[in-house]
Amino acid sequence: MYRRQSAPVPLSPQRAFGRRIRELRLAAGMTQDDLAERIETGKANPTLTMIHALAVSLDVKPATLFKAPAKSTPVRAAPASARPSRGRVSR
Repeated sequence: MYRRQSAPVPLSPQRAFGRRIRELRLAAGMTQDDLAERIETGKANPTLTMIHALAVSLDVKPATLFKAPAKSTPVRAAPASARPSRGRVSR
């Protein structure tokens, strides 16, 4: 029996944004704790103020947050040796 392949399901804007934040966070060598220490929110839908704060924390322009995640590059965590202990980012 042949299996019919379905077309890929497009990401919701929220999920695409979350993946892009993760991609940029890992590229900056930050853990989730690092980012959470800089920015904490209980909202699922960030405000313009939060988007600006995320961009500043990641040292990117706000428009960068809205670019599609890289499809060809798998998102992997930085090596443990590259991560500072307990959420401090050294720049």
